[in-house]
Amino acid sequence: MNSNQKKGWRILPVHGDTGMAYMGEHNEKRLFLKRNTSPFLAALSLEEITPRLVWTKRMASGDTLTAQEWLNGRNLRPDEMKQEKVSALLFRVHHSALLKRMWKQVGGVVTTPMKLLDECYLNLSPDLRSHPLIKKVLNTLKKNQPELERSNYEVCHGDLNHKNWLLSDTNKLYLVDWDSAKLADPALDLSMLMCQYVPRSEWHEWLEQYLHAQPSENLIQRIVWYSMLNLVQQIEECHRRGRFHEMNQDIIKLSKIVKEQNYFEL
Repeated sequence: MNSNQKKGWRILPVHGDTGMAYMGEHNEKRLFLKRNTSPFLAALSLEEITPRLVWTKRMASGDTLTAQEWLNGRNLRPDEMKQEKVSALLFRVHHSALLKRMWKQVGGVVTTPMKLLDECYLNLSPDLRSHPLIKKVLNTLKKNQPELERSNYEVCHGDLNHKNWLLSDTNKLYLVDWDSAKLADPALDLSMLMCQYVPRSEWHEWLEQYLHAQPSENLIQRIVWYSMLNLVQQIEECHRRGRFHEMNQDIIKLSKIVKEQNYFEL
C-alpha cells in the first residue's frame, strides 16, 4: 500500500471481518481495494454480479490486490431479503455457465454434503456434540444426505448475510464478498437465505419467485437438510462467542424444524 500512497493515493481501511479491504482515494476518484480476493472476480464482474473490476496487481509480498469501482449505496436490510430482485440475482448466480466454467478453471473447491457434515462435527465443542437434539440431528442428517448429481452442482456464494448485498444509488443490486464461495448444491445457498430471512410459511411462495416454477419435493427436502445443518453451525458459533441467548433461540428453531419433518426419524 505504501507505493500507492507515494503516488498520491490515500488508503483508508474499510470496516469488515478480514481486515483486507480498503478505499483508495486520489483527487475525486475512489476505488474499492482488497487483498487476496476470490480468484474468479473477473467472471463475477463480467456477469455484473459484483461492481466492475478495474485492475488486478501482484504485490511484492506475493499478495494479489484487486481494484473495483467504488459505488455509493447501502447494504440491504433484513426485511428486504425476501424481495424479487434478491431471488432474481441469486438465480443468475446459480445458473451462470461462465461462473461455473471459471470456477473449475481456477481449481475451485467442490463441497459435498458429507464434507459440510464432517467440518460441522469437527468444529463442535464436546458439550454440543453430546447435546441430545444436536447429536440426533447430526446422525439423521448423515443418514439422509441430499442426492444431487455432481453435474448439477453450481457456484454458490456461501455467506448470504444481508450485509453482503449492495444496493447502489442507481438501484442496481450486487452480491459482494465471495471469500466463502464454493461449487455445491444450490440448495445450500437457498437454505442460508431462507432460514434467516423468510418465514417458514412463505418458503414455497419464495421458491416459486426464485424458480418461476413450482419447487420439487426433492428441492424442498434438500433445503430443509441444509437449513438444519446451518442451524447447528450457528449454534456452535454462538456457543463459541458466549452468545447463549441466541444459541438457545437457534436450538428452539432447530427443534421446530425437526418436528415438522416426518422423514427425520428422531
